[in-house]
Amino acid sequence: MLAKGSLSWIGVMMLFTLAVGYVSKSFTGLVFYILLIAFIIGAILTLFFFIFFRDPERSPLGDEDDAVSPADGKVISIHNRTLCIFMNIHDVHVNRAPLAGTIAHIDYKPGGYIPAFNKDSDVNERNHVVINTDTGVLELTQIAGVLTRRIVSYICVGSHVKRGERIGMIRFGSRVDVIVPEGYEFIVGVNDKVKAGQTIIAMRKGKIRRK
Repeated sequence: MLAKGSLSWIGVMMLFTLAVGYVSKSFTGLVFYILLIAFIIGAILTLFFFIFFRDPERSPLGDEDDAVSPADGKVISIHNRTLCIFMNIHDVHVNRAPLAGTIAHIDYKPGGYIPAFNKDSDVNERNHVVINTDTGVLELTQIAGVLTRRIVSYICVGSHVKRGERIGMIRFGSRVDVIVPEGYEFIVGVNDKVKAGQTIIAMRKGKIRRK
């Protein structure tokens, strides 16, 4: 399955590749080889877009009150109730809701091109989402990376999202920060690999003690 909003990227590159391949038949010599190189590059990029924009089905693990990861990638920092996940170029870039709830607020801000893992990436394009859940308020921030500035949102204020439901995507290198509700404790650590909508990242403290 391909991510919502990706067909235009794939379609344009595919048409470019086919057009270059067709036109190259009419030329010989240096021009032919230049067009051949362009065709090869186009074919590689088309394949890359198919892989990059993949959107596999995911089933959340655990119980409904267990917070799942909002993104694929590596945990790069944990501070109090905030966890940061860096999404590398090879990770799935579709983001998902950690808990079920109602979208209370969305705040989109354009920005710069600093790498998403950088401490100064707070100037980058970002989308801040607040979700009212049965266990408290959860906040999630999508941060665009150095290659492009395009965050695609699938949600709107007032809509209800299920735990693990798709809420948007960030094209290319990027980061997602999540602030879990009061009373939650992270069960993952720095450098752990997580999967969006599947890996449990935090549980209610009382539940952890009982286990």
